[in-house]
Amino acid sequence: TYLADTGHVPYGSKSEAFIQGRVLAIGDHLVERGCGLIVVACNTATAAAITALRQRHPGIPVVGVEPGVKPAAASSQSRRIAVLATEITARSERLQRLIADHAQGVAVQVEPCPGWATRVEMLDLDGEEFAAGFATEVAAKIRPLLATGADRIVLGCTHYSFLKPLLAPLVAGKAELVDVADAVARQVVRLAGASAAGDARLVLLTTARPERLQAALPVLGLGWLGARCTQSAGLSPV
Repeated sequence: TYLADTGHVPYGSKSEAFIQGRVLAIGDHLVERGCGLIVVACNTATAAAITALRQRHPGIPVVGVEPGVKPAAASSQSRRIAVLATEITARSERLQRLIADHAQGVAVQVEPCPGWATRVEMLDLDGEEFAAGFATEVAAKIRPLLATGADRIVLGCTHYSFLKPLLAPLVAGKAELVDVADAVARQVVRLAGASAAGDARLVLLTTARPERLQAALPVLGLGWLGARCTQSAGLSPV
């Protein structure tokens, strides 16, 4: 089951209390549907609410998504890395603990990127205005980071994975992009174990009109999923 809180995202500029309320409500809903493992597939939601979700459902494995500070720091040759993040993630204690635990001796610049997740949500990833105007904004954010000598750029928001076509040419030959998506997927497979074997049925749920998420799938390269979205009762926008 994939549940997109499309009616309330992006979370990056919302209050922590609001985000925690949404995560707990969605978590409760997924447990009621019989889910035996939950992935909080959002850096901001992980920072604001994963502890509360684990406390609410102690018998359910909960996997979060956190910026790849550890692999970035471990692989950096210049001992300088940068983290691109939403406003909530950028100022979160969870990110500061990650840096303190895994980036000792490494200079870490945390760069809030307000509005970036919203641009991805707009689904205009190939439009002329996106390619021109937003690309200029992205370049203005990235070039100063490269000028400091940062050789690892951490994508600290799951939305930013869809900005790789803009980011990759900017950092080519100077830095590497660090995305934890594959590592999270491996962790889910490890925790699911044998229970993940056999036939599976994909269910796509959304808290907004299903047409919005349905339209997003091919734009984000996920049209191959072939599933139909439905609205999740009881979790519609407030």
